[in-house]
Amino acid sequence: MTITDKTKRVLLQLAFWAGLLALWQGLASAYGPEVLPGPAQTARGGWELLADGTLPSYIGISFTRVLLGWSLGSLIAIPLGLLIGRVGAIRAFAEPFLNFIRFIPPIAFITLFLIWFGIGETSKVMLILYATLFIVLLNTLTGVLSVEEDRIRSARSMGASDWQIVRHVVVPATVPYMFTGIRLAMGTSFMAIIGAEMIASNEGVGYLIWNSRLFFRTDWIFVGLISLGLMGFVTDRAVALLGRKLLGRYGVVSTGSLRR
Repeated sequence: MTITDKTKRVLLQLAFWAGLLALWQGLASAYGPEVLPGPAQTARGGWELLADGTLPSYIGISFTRVLLGWSLGSLIAIPLGLLIGRVGAIRAFAEPFLNFIRFIPPIAFITLFLIWFGIGETSKVMLILYATLFIVLLNTLTGVLSVEEDRIRSARSMGASDWQIVRHVVVPATVPYMFTGIRLAMGTSFMAIIGAEMIASNEGVGYLIWNSRLFFRTDWIFVGLISLGLMGFVTDRAVALLGRKLLGRYGVVSTGSLRR
């Protein structure tokens, strides 16, 4: 019987995860559960948090914050990127500022955002918005500046207005850059919300990870870390699938479509 490439890939993935679990268990046995809980202990800790409703509630709260801030940041960044990319006078002033502020991590603004927006949801959403904004904006700007000048001249020679050039030439050519920025910003958004929840929240996955240290529950910390990984993985795959379905005609492809 011939083993297909898909079957080989599945077997290799299963072998990888089995090896990873075996290594995890081996390290847990060597260092002890207080330092490194094993897979079984982590699963029991996860069941505890699932049974009392803590884990689903915290995942929902963190995901809502991320989704709101990430969506708002992307919606603001895309038109700003198009505007800065198309208007040279604005770009001359904005580009140095963007290249300066993008190196300041979102975590550095937590204290200021708490002072400006309070300890409620607004400060956390604004922090994620900041984490998203500059990544999407710079990717959009890069896409606009990478549009071939010949395409713009061709459209203008056919009588297209500036608005028509942006709509029918610049935006379609920039969509893959926008989409890449949106996907990259999702990862930064998760990092931002975890930092905010560790410092200024009494709920969420970041709070779970930070608060577990008080009870010496390293298994709960691992549950939080695994939950973050699964949240990010599922969200990224969903965004990639939507991008491929809705934006495939613009050259957007998901990771899965690159497989051979």
